[in-house]
Amino acid sequence: MPIATVNPANGETLKTFDAIGEEETERRIATAYATSRTYRTTEFAERAALLEKAADLLDADRDAIARTMTLEMGKPLAAARAEAAKCAKAMRWYAANAERLLADEHPADDDVRDSGATRARVHYRPLGVVLAVMPWNFPLWQVVRFAAPALMAGNVGLLKHASNVPQTALYLGDLFRRAGFPAGAFQTLLIGSGAVEAVLRDDRVAAATLTGSEPAGRSVAATAGDTVKKTVLELGGSDPYLVMPSADVERAAKTAVTARVQNNGQSCIAAKRFIVHTDVYDAFAERFTAAMDALTVGDPLQEATDVGPLSTEQGRADLEELVDDALGRGAEALCGGGRPRGLGGELEQGWFYAPTVLAGITPQMRIHREETFGPVATLYRVSGLEEALEIANDTPFGLSSNVWTRDPDEMEACVRDLEAGGVFFNGMTASHPALPFGGVKRSGYGRELAGHGIREFCNATTVWYGPTGDDGA
Repeated sequence: MPIATVNPANGETLKTFDAIGEEETERRIATAYATSRTYRTTEFAERAALLEKAADLLDADRDAIARTMTLEMGKPLAAARAEAAKCAKAMRWYAANAERLLADEHPADDDVRDSGATRARVHYRPLGVVLAVMPWNFPLWQVVRFAAPALMAGNVGLLKHASNVPQTALYLGDLFRRAGFPAGAFQTLLIGSGAVEAVLRDDRVAAATLTGSEPAGRSVAATAGDTVKKTVLELGGSDPYLVMPSADVERAAKTAVTARVQNNGQSCIAAKRFIVHTDVYDAFAERFTAAMDALTVGDPLQEATDVGPLSTEQGRADLEELVDDALGRGAEALCGGGRPRGLGGELEQGWFYAPTVLAGITPQMRIHREETFGPVATLYRVSGLEEALEIANDTPFGLSSNVWTRDPDEMEACVRDLEAGGVFFNGMTASHPALPFGGVKRSGYGRELAGHGIREFCNATTVWYGPTGDDGA
């Protein structure tokens, strides 16, 4: 895939970039490693001041970088602005909380005395150079939710971003430079996917984090396993959205639309499978379908647009295959089901897909188990919570989940039995700096954000103190 900005709203190539060569890649790895040896000794207050400055710069750049993101991957402009604001918020949160999250832990003296220690503590130290392989769908947020905690922990970063968002990738490297971080603290590598393995195998690279597809995750995990390096993986998701009889159906249906079409439906944590109790199925389906059908599809640079194009032509083709397979096997399109019709102009040139609701899904359909990365929802009618949970868990993924119920027993059953990294009641899944984020099964392993995320790339060092003999102890 060429490294280029291609506007998905009309297919126009706006700018192309040459990949850096082996010599320049080597220079940047060397710079990162050298910086890691000194940056790790800086104080939290110094790191926090630098990250606060980066947040201030990002706020000032919000409109410009939002437009860049929209032109590169097609998200509506309002959503792009919100993404930039969220990134600045996360930077400030880690600047304010990292020292507390990484404070030494002190086991009780009585708990460690039988080890022969007079006292002991756990001290968190940075690992060093971390390679981040990041996707295009949230081109700022996916990077910042790694970079903010990693930099505050004293690590340094090398970013291999998706090839279709090169301008956003370069912006990120420049942002941290302008904020005053030392040379080598955070660098963008404009390289193809085929060059990732060599970077990860380099002995100076200590660990890797990847957000992306399952095949990409398998590749990075295999290389990291072969070289015995720590990894965090956040891969695909096919999140369930359960609606039970006690739910506020009107709110559930309204929220469901946003949960499905956020980021043009191209989000791992977007709700994709809507599993609705038969007692409220008809009411939910009617409201949900009408709202999906009423969404404005169009130019993502226009403020009135609800749903822009998919990021790539191949992405739309993959989505079309899943929908066509389902329709061919008996599913019913309650709305949508193909490309927008009769819109004219640039909409016919770009990679648009109509908001779609499919009913009558069966296990024989590919869409039952494969992730739909676009504005396509599947509806299931169930007779009770047990059946709802069975369908919800019948997926290779386990990123997050959404449950609408007022019943405390149903809530506890879902917390116990849903196979997912998160359970969101009476609302939609969203990431937040103070809450850990990640999945189970083929959605990956490890956690980002909160204290769990900042400790992923730290060495939890046991510090043991024996008797000195000075006082006979």
